[in-house]
Amino acid sequence: MVFPEALIFDVDGTLADTERDGHRPAFNQAFSDAGISWHWDVETYGKLLRISGGKERMRHYMLDNPVDGLQAHEIDGFIVNLHVAKTRIYVDMFANNQILLRPGIERLLKELNQQDIRLAIATTTTRDNVDVLLSSTLGDESLAWFEVIATANEISDKKPSSAVYDYTLELLGLKANQCLAFEDSRNGIVAALGADLNTIITVNDYTQEDDFSGAMLIVDQLGEPGKPCSVLGGWAAEKVPADLEYFDLKGLSELMK
Repeated sequence: MVFPEALIFDVDGTLADTERDGHRPAFNQAFSDAGISWHWDVETYGKLLRISGGKERMRHYMLDNPVDGLQAHEIDGFIVNLHVAKTRIYVDMFANNQILLRPGIERLLKELNQQDIRLAIATTTTRDNVDVLLSSTLGDESLAWFEVIATANEISDKKPSSAVYDYTLELLGLKANQCLAFEDSRNGIVAALGADLNTIITVNDYTQEDDFSGAMLIVDQLGEPGKPCSVLGGWAAEKVPADLEYFDLKGLSELMK
């Protein structure tokens, strides 16, 4: 195995803790503004994350929590409009620096870009969400760092379907064994493994108990100088120390040997 020709990153939960600290409060604000009584606390939202896609989560939640007066033929439009309002709130949160990148992400992405390593994003969130995350945390120029940005705008099948990864590999013109994926959730690794990708998992509060069987490496985050990450498992875990200072090009190269 050689160092991968391209690294493919998930977004929500992998690049930033957007689920707990971004999407969840944005949904709640949209619910309140719309005058409905829904409120997703941390535990409730954690359960809803088993379902990929914001609109899909609302539709599922509505089964047991119907909105008073809403007719069946109005549901689709209601969900779409509510999701648009939620996205607007979410974007404003980034503008106000309320959501930050996870440890090690900015450092690693900048290094990879400077070394001309091919980068891609494979996510089932919207392109607007990806753009605002990157531009608000890394600057507008960071959008050009990624050769491929595959989102829900192009692929309607949500993870754990491998469709978004299959599409990304097709656009990159690479085979799965030439790439390495970064994910954070059970749905994410099922999607990545479905495309035969070796995968590094960075767990978060919502996903630390997930089943990550088949992961190449499982860590708590990607580490910063002086702030090491902890290696939690994975079939390649024996190749790195239990407390790894941080991932960089050299470390990834050693891991992929």
